[in-house]
Amino acid sequence: MARTATPAAPRLLRAALLLLLLVAAGRRAAGAPVVTELRCHCLQTVQGIHFKNIQSLAVTPPGPHCGQTEVIATLKNGQEVCLNPEAPLVKKIVDKMLNKGSTN
Repeated sequence: MARTATPAAPRLLRAALLLLLLVAAGRRAAGAPVVTELRCHCLQTVQGIHFKNIQSLAVTPPGPHCGQTEVIATLKNGQEVCLNPEAPLVKKIVDKMLNKGSTN
């Protein structure tokens, strides 16, 4: 009688491969930055928003996750808005927020 592979064999192989991938993903070179997202957050940007509506501002420089500078404003209502970092109004907002933080 010929033996056939059991249905558990493919599942076991898939589980072993998944485990191997998870272990490999967990290892990284010493000093390598931890990147949680490997893509840009801002797909569309606005040219500006009124300064009084902004609660906080996050500026992310270009890196392995994204090739462009990203400026994300969190509004007082909790909404996040991507701002165009090249827009003159956005540059003023970033400068004002940085100066506001340095005077405290």
